[in-house]
Amino acid sequence: MAKNIDWANLPFGYQVTDKRFVANYKNGAWDAGELTSDATVHISECAGVLQYAQTCFEGLKAYTTKDGRIVTFRPDLNADRMASSCERLEMPVFPKERFVQAVLDTVKANIDWVPPFGSGATLYIRPYMFGSNAVIGVKPADEYQFRILVTPVGPYFKGGVKPIVVRISDLDRAAPHGTGDIKAGLNYAMSLHNIMDAHRNGFAENMYLDPATHTYIEETGGANILFVTKDGKLVTPKSNSILPSITRRSLIQVAKDYLGIEVEERKINKNELADFAECGLCGTAAVISPIGKIVDHGTEINVPSGMEEIGPVLKKLRETLTGIQMGEIKAPEGWIYEIK
Repeated sequence: MAKNIDWANLPFGYQVTDKRFVANYKNGAWDAGELTSDATVHISECAGVLQYAQTCFEGLKAYTTKDGRIVTFRPDLNADRMASSCERLEMPVFPKERFVQAVLDTVKANIDWVPPFGSGATLYIRPYMFGSNAVIGVKPADEYQFRILVTPVGPYFKGGVKPIVVRISDLDRAAPHGTGDIKAGLNYAMSLHNIMDAHRNGFAENMYLDPATHTYIEETGGANILFVTKDGKLVTPKSNSILPSITRRSLIQVAKDYLGIEVEERKINKNELADFAECGLCGTAAVISPIGKIVDHGTEINVPSGMEEIGPVLKKLRETLTGIQMGEIKAPEGWIYEIK
């Protein structure tokens, strides 16, 4: 039976649900894994994750579709991206087929926590892995734990799809040739001071420039960036230090195949910001969150789509992708996994 929750007013926050998936890596192999009701992690005080931040994570969602099915969106791509993260962090890869199955099993075990269609809420799914055994010298751990937790969440930005104000950042979220293209916990630790400073100064997010030259637009602390030109073309930044967002890749395909929008992925000089008609952030949490104003060290760049509502191209993109996710629009082959 569905939980008695005020779905429409859920924050984007964590609450304990019924079950989570846990698998352990020891002596060079993963165990069978299990669903457990224990929400506590038990690790050594000297665990690799605590000493040297050896951890990575993923994020995806489960939804109730218009016709009442429970589905999740492209978990195979999350498995692939986590594999890339693990390889770069010298962590063992959790096999792709097992990853996808564990996601489906964890959602099924928490089916009563999946928000109803039309509520604006979703079930957020967080797979993650960390070094669990004692490590005192600087080296990878020998033992790891892979877990999946789920929690019902409301919109990432409290105003819903209201345009936000962002600032150009002086700090970097990733080093050149570093870990910006993987979903390592350390990337997010590096962004925490800067996002809190942004909030204290009235901004919703930081817009980061390329770490080598501070010339080209990259992404924000937790999302990729989309631009729309005045003639309706979708443009996304190209860089080796940007996380390959599954939402961005999906939106690009939707733009081309569903809406006939021309798409360009290229380096975007910060001097071009005033030339775009629309701008927004995209990611699992927010899908698309429009940007109404960009502040570059006191210089305000007002995006023509304004501070009142999302621009027409990004709105159409967002509606089409969420329509696919919610079962209102036919999805491309292999995008939707149903929980049965």
